[in-house]
Amino acid sequence: MSSFERLKALTEQISTHEISRKKSLKRLEELFMLLDIGKKHEDFGSIFEYKAMNLSGISLDPLNLAQPKQKRYAQIIAIEYVDDRGVKRAKNLNLAYFGRAENIEPQKRRLIVEFILRWRYEKSFKNVEHYDGMITQLQELE
Repeated sequence: MSSFERLKALTEQISTHEISRKKSLKRLEELFMLLDIGKKHEDFGSIFEYKAMNLSGISLDPLNLAQPKQKRYAQIIAIEYVDDRGVKRAKNLNLAYFGRAENIEPQKRRLIVEFILRWRYEKSFKNVEHYDGMITQLQELE
């Protein structure tokens, strides 16, 4: 494969990722509205300020994806770090509560899981951008 062909393939791959990311972000915002997360969290853009996002009551395990956990309550939990007298500690925030997991319609469970997965997908891109910026900043110190 020539240098030009490798460059062309890489450019196409980058373009495909960027298109996928934009579609995913748009879908994530739709899910934000569909799942009524805006009731507790008005600004969609600021949901990426959280360090992590988790789901209780519904499985994220690939072998049991979107399956309810019996006798558990389904909720989306955001994790942020707060300063507690000079010590950083994790704080869980309930972004959305859906009731008993086994009582949620399968389609809605899939939407909830999709929201978490798309949030994590976008968050990974934001982490790459963050570290890329820090490396650039470090190089400018030289």
